[in-house]
Amino acid sequence: MDLTGISTRIAAAVLCGAALAGAPATATATPDRDRGAVLSVTPVVTMDASQVTDYLTKYGLDPASVRYGVDARRVVYRTIDPRGRATTASALVVLPRSRDRTPRQVTWLHGTTAYRGSVASVSDGGDRAAALLFASAGYLTSAPDYLGLGVGPGTHPYVHVPSTVTASLDALRATRQLAGRAGLRPDPRVSVTGHSQGGHAAMALGKALQDGADHRLRLGGLAPIAGPHQPSAAVADALSGKIENGVAYLAYWTVAWDRLFNLYDSPADAFKDPTVESLFDGEHRNEDIFPLLPATVPELFRPEFLDKLEHPTGALRSALKEADSFCDWRPRVPVRLYASSGDRDVPFALSVYCQRRLAAHHTPAVTLVDLGADVDHGEAADLALPRILAEFDRS
Repeated sequence: MDLTGISTRIAAAVLCGAALAGAPATATATPDRDRGAVLSVTPVVTMDASQVTDYLTKYGLDPASVRYGVDARRVVYRTIDPRGRATTASALVVLPRSRDRTPRQVTWLHGTTAYRGSVASVSDGGDRAAALLFASAGYLTSAPDYLGLGVGPGTHPYVHVPSTVTASLDALRATRQLAGRAGLRPDPRVSVTGHSQGGHAAMALGKALQDGADHRLRLGGLAPIAGPHQPSAAVADALSGKIENGVAYLAYWTVAWDRLFNLYDSPADAFKDPTVESLFDGEHRNEDIFPLLPATVPELFRPEFLDKLEHPTGALRSALKEADSFCDWRPRVPVRLYASSGDRDVPFALSVYCQRRLAAHHTPAVTLVDLGADVDHGEAADLALPRILAEFDRS
């Protein structure tokens, strides 16, 4: 589950590089013309088609679509932080080893991770496999690590959609620059997909592309997987103990949003164990964090702070209200939402909400696919990805 929202200011902020968390951009802001500039390129892996097939099989992905070998590289590029200040981020960029000099593009947006090393540009895993799946089918593929993950500096502004959008958009710009060095002229169409945190971020990035965030890019397809598309409901469900891993999600979200919105003066004001905050510095692995967290939400938060979350006011209330609006637009491309009624981390109802909001805006084609009552949150991506690839091929 990912507890975030999209600001109604995203389109303007993406276009002008303005501050996205309430503070003004400063003289150290990265000019628009510099955003996405490639700073370094590091080879990650090169595979022929048979090796990709074996790799995808290892990670439970159907390799039937594999046609090409791939060259994967970690790219470090210029972008902006949540307040519009200059920073850098990293992404995995995967080039198909095909003869097509004008490949279409896909961007894969990953789900929740607290550890900076658990991203596609740094380590093996499901997110790297997803990127290789699309690239081996012929797509120029980017998989942004987001801010504060991978080899980017600082901490990750978890589920802060505006900065996820800017980092992902600038990763697409860096991808085009790298492709140009290889003699490619990428098709402007970008198909956007992602899982969990990346599912709702996909909706936001899709809107930015459709709104003209970069004149060289346009939205080509949109397929979120198990996204928490109504964050206020997701928060309420987590607080009431209705979702699996709710304690971990809420702890991560609280620490990250305090850095953005000043939710508490001291960790001791929010957490019964103030050391919880130090677990979310990007250097702790998920498997090391979970055993150190309490079993229930009342054991995690001080009563006064829990009441604040249950009855939000001020900036927090405004942020959550905005958070529910990212499905309130009219995509001009078919939208296929994937979720599973058996998901105990991100309730299926949140995808139903998004489908209804899109339909209310008279979206020409929006479909919600239930992956099954026996499919959990992690399995959803493995089942959805081959279907999404087939849809992108047909669009």
